[in-house]
Amino acid sequence: MKNLFFAFSWIFLSTGVLLTGVAGMQFYLHEITWQHFLNNPSEAVRASIASPAERAREAEITAFMEVQDARAQLVTNFLARYNSPLKPHAKYGRLFVEIADEHGMDFRLLPAIAMQESNLCKVTPPGSYNCLGLGVHARGTWEFESYEENFRAAAIILKNNYIDIGLVTPEQIMRKYTPSSNGSWAVSVNQWMAEMRYDDRSAGRSAKQDADLLEFVSTNDGI
Repeated sequence: MKNLFFAFSWIFLSTGVLLTGVAGMQFYLHEITWQHFLNNPSEAVRASIASPAERAREAEITAFMEVQDARAQLVTNFLARYNSPLKPHAKYGRLFVEIADEHGMDFRLLPAIAMQESNLCKVTPPGSYNCLGLGVHARGTWEFESYEENFRAAAIILKNNYIDIGLVTPEQIMRKYTPSSNGSWAVSVNQWMAEMRYDDRSAGRSAKQDADLLEFVSTNDGI
């Protein structure tokens, strides 16, 4: 009888040690400390048994959010590098990304055109807030109430009259946007877009190519 008792005790003890070891390994793999477990045991257990698909999904969302943050910072750095009057630079960096997402276009396109047309809003028709060269002709020029209004109007025009009909590179846009250009307009826009991509002025000169304006557009509605 005593031998049977010891046998059952050994089985229970071995099982407990094994389960504790497995749980400990799970917590280690998911970077869950005992402090986490004590503070929020249900969340710690949930995280430890999350499926690989759930963890991959969480990693994908985290990466996407990091990219979102990086885009605004890239534009902010671009505006600051050339001392644009669009200040605070961080505010307009976020605005350019917001407008681009609303209209399904590359976040670099509007600031790149603004750089080409007005040196990032430094040179515009007085009182017009027209940084992107919209409606500039011999009879006058379009005027806007603010820079934001100008950017939103430009986004609508570029999306509806260019991108949606298949003009999805600066070179293709140039032929309609500024047909008198000898090609320098697209070259410059591509340079500014490359500079924002790499956050580096010299890389803009050396790495420029005809940009795909749909490259940074999210097509995953699940994110």
